[in-house]
Amino acid sequence: MYETEFQTRLAKLRSKRGVSARDMSLSIGQNPGYINNIETGKSLPSMTGFFYICEYLNITPSEFFDETSEQPELLHTVTENLKKLDSRQFESISVILDGLVQKKSL
Repeated sequence: MYETEFQTRLAKLRSKRGVSARDMSLSIGQNPGYINNIETGKSLPSMTGFFYICEYLNITPSEFFDETSEQPELLHTVTENLKKLDSRQFESISVILDGLVQKKSL
């Protein structure tokens, strides 16, 4: 992912969460302008900083870079919950999802 896509993705995910760049910066233990500087292209986060950003957004690094996912935090939560189901419950959810996807494509 190029720098501008990184900046755009971060801004989009932060906005969806409904938090200001300043509040997010302070929440991850950085100076007030940290996230703003990343989003405006003045700096890039360190690897550790990136992990803090992902943790704050409640997503994995791979989910951060998956631009096809409009709601990575919700997808992450659903995936974690699916892992807790037994096989019968998982099959039931799969049938429901298949029905929803088929209905949407009609």
